[in-house]
Amino acid sequence: MRKTNIRPWTKEWAKQYTQDAQRLKEIFKEEVIDIFHIGSTSVPAIGYAKPIIDILIVVKEIEKVDQYNKKMEEIGYDARGENGISGRRYFLRGKDNRTHHVHIFQTGHEHIKLHLAFKNYFLQHPEMAKRYGDLKVALAAQFPEEHERYQQGKQSFVNEVVQKLKKNGELI
Repeated sequence: MRKTNIRPWTKEWAKQYTQDAQRLKEIFKEEVIDIFHIGSTSVPAIGYAKPIIDILIVVKEIEKVDQYNKKMEEIGYDARGENGISGRRYFLRGKDNRTHHVHIFQTGHEHIKLHLAFKNYFLQHPEMAKRYGDLKVALAAQFPEEHERYQQGKQSFVNEVVQKLKKNGELI
C-alpha cells in the first residue's frame, strides 16, 4: 500500500523535470511533438504536492511508443500500457516510492488539453491553487496510509475546476 506523502513546493521539482525531459526527448526523438511539466509539482502557488514529477509527452503516433519500453526500463521506468486511459501510454519510476509519472498521448487526444488547461487554471488563479494545496495537506493528514481515499477526497475539487474550465470554453 502506498503512503500519501505531501511536501512543500520546491524549485528542485522544476530541475528534476528539466533533467528527465531531456532524457525522454533523447529516447523518443522523432516521435516527440512536445513535452510539458504538469501536475502539482509544476505550479508553485499550490504550495504542496506529492513529490512526483508528472510529465506529459505529445507524440505523432501512440502505437510507436511501445517500441521504446526497453529503453524506458533502462532508465528506471516501468511501462504500464494505457493503465486505464484509452490512447495513453503510462510509465512510472519508483514503484511504491514513486518519483516520476510519464503520460504519453498522440497529438489531438482530449487529455492533452485537459492536463494543460488544469495547470493553466491554477497558474492564473493562485487563490484556487492554494485551496487545492490546503486540501491536499488536509487529506494527506486524514488518510496517510490510504492513498485511494486521499485521491477520492480530491475528486470533487478537481471536478469543480473541470466544470469551470468547461463553462469558460477551455474544455469541450
